[in-house]
Amino acid sequence: MSEAKKMNLTTKVLLGMALGIILGLFFNLTGMNAEGTFVNNFIVNGAFHIVGKMFVNMLKMLVVPLVFFSLICGVCGIGDIRMLGRVGSKSFALYMLTTAIAIATAITIAATLGIGQGLDLVSDASFSGKDAPPLSQVLIDIIPKNPINAMAQGDMLPIIFFSIMVGISMLMVGHKAKAFIEGAEIANEIMMKMVNIIMALAPYAVFALIAKAVANLGLDLLASLAGYVLVLVGALMFHLFVTLMITLKVFSGLSPAMFIRKIRNAQVFAFSTASSNATIPVTMRTVTQRFGVNNSVASFTVPFGATINMDGTAIMQGVATVFIANVYGVELGMGGYLTVILMSVLASIGTAGVPGVGLIMLSMVFTQVGLPVEGIGLVLGVDRLMDMIRTAVNVSGDAAVSSIVAKSEGKLDISVYNDPEAGMMDTDAAMHIDEGVQAEMADAIQATHDQ
Repeated sequence: MSEAKKMNLTTKVLLGMALGIILGLFFNLTGMNAEGTFVNNFIVNGAFHIVGKMFVNMLKMLVVPLVFFSLICGVCGIGDIRMLGRVGSKSFALYMLTTAIAIATAITIAATLGIGQGLDLVSDASFSGKDAPPLSQVLIDIIPKNPINAMAQGDMLPIIFFSIMVGISMLMVGHKAKAFIEGAEIANEIMMKMVNIIMALAPYAVFALIAKAVANLGLDLLASLAGYVLVLVGALMFHLFVTLMITLKVFSGLSPAMFIRKIRNAQVFAFSTASSNATIPVTMRTVTQRFGVNNSVASFTVPFGATINMDGTAIMQGVATVFIANVYGVELGMGGYLTVILMSVLASIGTAGVPGVGLIMLSMVFTQVGLPVEGIGLVLGVDRLMDMIRTAVNVSGDAAVSSIVAKSEGKLDISVYNDPEAGMMDTDAAMHIDEGVQAEMADAIQATHDQ
């Protein structure tokens, strides 16, 4: 087999991302992507837009059935409701802890560097924030009035609640539910195979998504907001490589270097889609097959984390709050900063893991501390790119907490985690169907015809 065919999926995805950045910058810097041009209408916002959206839709297509069947299998696999309670409690505590540390770190870095002081930025952009629901309503909405509607809307917390209830009820029914459990396990395996098929298309989709984003954003906006962008990216990288890795090492003893090496695939998907929810199938595959986390833990911690773990978004809120406060000359003080930390942690609960949701949360924080909501218009232009980066950090946090919780419950295969080749996949393998399976399927089809 040639070296080209031996190239694994991660390498191909990273290559697609690099080529997308190069082509996007070329289109932007040469003016070929100007409004009304052929490149803009038919390539960047035509072909690239279509390919990218189709890929993201394919990922989103898997989220609800994957979470539903995987959680049922996870609960039944645990078999002990008390253990399920421990997994949930540990996950929630770790997610809230890392989110609080994230925003505190961001505020400290941004305030120390004094970003936004002395700037006279004028923005034509406007942003109208929606009123965030009170915490009481968020808690009430965890229990779905109509689980089918929750699935149709993609509301993760109600789906998680309903799936866990179904799994617990199946355990209580006992032997009579055996066929249903086996059916859920088969359905879950089918969903994971579908993930593999879709991932085989990833290099091309990532190329299209990144090329479109870079061609439209360019470098001008980054230059005018260089201080904000550099501090935000620095805070995100600090949280990823320092805070999360220290947390991983302290609470589990696992190798941070191996974690960083294996999480790259999920990070690239998160960066490309800017959606924690859309990345759930890839994150699930990464933590189970690459890290060795048992599905009984991963099926809960991954979708749960995609819903409430907003480390990257919390960091953005901290940096943006300091930046806008300095631009408008507003003195927040210690009380204001503590309010921002508390609001950001609470707002992360029940917030959808979809692109741009951070701006909705930010408007709520601004209102709470007395900052003008229109100040969001100053950072609106670069938010899409920043959203892509912070989503990659969010997904990394989901994987880290999943590994920690699994290790604490004895549900982590250390040999898989420490094996750099474990769970690797190339695009040819993703599309391969075993010849024996093909033969069995052919025989089954023939038998049906004979009858």
